[in-house]
Amino acid sequence: MHIHILGICGTFMGGVALLARAAGHTVTGCDANVYPPMSTQLEEQGIGLVEGYDPAQLELAPDMFVVGNAVARGNALLEAILDRGLPYVSGPQWLAEQVLAGRWVLAVAGTHGKTTTTSMLAWMLEDAGLNPGFLVGGVPQNFGVSARLTESPFFVIEADEYDTAFCDKRSKFVHYRPRTAILNNLEFDHADIFNDLAAIETQFHHLVRTIPAAGRVLANAREDSLKRVIERGCWSELEWFNDAAQWTVGAGDSEAEAVFSLGGVEQGRVQMALAGSHNRENALAAVAAARHVGVTPAHAIASLARFTGIKRRMELRGTENGVRVYDDFAHHPTAIALTVQGLRRREAQGRILAVLEPRSNTMKLGVMKAQLPHSLSEADAVFCYANALGWDVAAALAPLGERVRTHAVLDELVAEVVAAARPGDHVLVMSNGGFGGVHQKLLDALAAVC
Repeated sequence: MHIHILGICGTFMGGVALLARAAGHTVTGCDANVYPPMSTQLEEQGIGLVEGYDPAQLELAPDMFVVGNAVARGNALLEAILDRGLPYVSGPQWLAEQVLAGRWVLAVAGTHGKTTTTSMLAWMLEDAGLNPGFLVGGVPQNFGVSARLTESPFFVIEADEYDTAFCDKRSKFVHYRPRTAILNNLEFDHADIFNDLAAIETQFHHLVRTIPAAGRVLANAREDSLKRVIERGCWSELEWFNDAAQWTVGAGDSEAEAVFSLGGVEQGRVQMALAGSHNRENALAAVAAARHVGVTPAHAIASLARFTGIKRRMELRGTENGVRVYDDFAHHPTAIALTVQGLRRREAQGRILAVLEPRSNTMKLGVMKAQLPHSLSEADAVFCYANALGWDVAAALAPLGERVRTHAVLDELVAEVVAAARPGDHVLVMSNGGFGGVHQKLLDALAAVC
């Protein structure tokens, strides 16, 4: 079958493309914005990419159009598909029907940490010899790809609460029907499609309703929002993590060491490559989920010593003139705060220069602008790319005082960061997009400093 994917360079739809190709389908696709790492993965797999949504793509005559949720009514190619009555399906529905059906699905849901936790869980199963398939909203370094199809009955998936498609406004994860589900955390996000936190809790409730009685829900006991979700009904086995009576994790003799316990009994400890208490908790959730498919806690914990991280999650992009440049996907205030704090705990020496692009739909709406100063409070300097936003970034970040610089022109932002940087500094770039290739621009400019 030939499928043509609209919105193919999104992390989810790009993963669908890789899985479809692995299943033997001919795959092509299009997108308005093409940038690494997804574009690189697709090109390496020989998947043809078309820039834009010209209706002339109908001449490719695919058997099925698979439509991503970034494609809205009014899109020229989508309108042509509808006008001609051509076959189409959403990405999550195609995945559920063609890949997930009949498999033991392990789904990782939550506002934060989905990509990291999913990657850790997939690696734990891989290290235990279970050869899982997976789809992750990033590129785990241990695998080098964001999605993989295998003959294994196990499939690990990052379960996103964002809507499915123009024609299906349920959360993506209701399609996946997991047997093992991690509910990692739950805060308000996606203000473009959800009115409030209660609306997102309802979608999580819908997810819980799809899990069989023989399945297992692993939920974060620190989250009142998740307690409310569970109180609305849970028909499966239930385990809590960050609960003294069940699963807990803490720091060991160093900040990098994680100590895991179940029912107050230590299960193991390990030096982790990823910094921060949030990553210890991500690992805890993954250890608990791996146990449901037969991986012992001791084995899962030991595998973390060989887990090397994820692209765009505190990824060191390079060092020039003694200045390190990192890339991170953080875009929600909580994630930004945890990322800055994690870097500070890991790198006690040197200043942190935070470079932020408020690019997510929620950020563009300014819904969480009041939380930004606190989330950036541990940064020594903040440089914000204030391009085409409908709110005053400088005013929102004013509580940070003279530490803040805002720019609407990317090259001017790069020049000011380079002028401020000195050997030993850590430049932490945070965005959920390509950010105009700012990482390489910074490295090139730093290299040119005499």
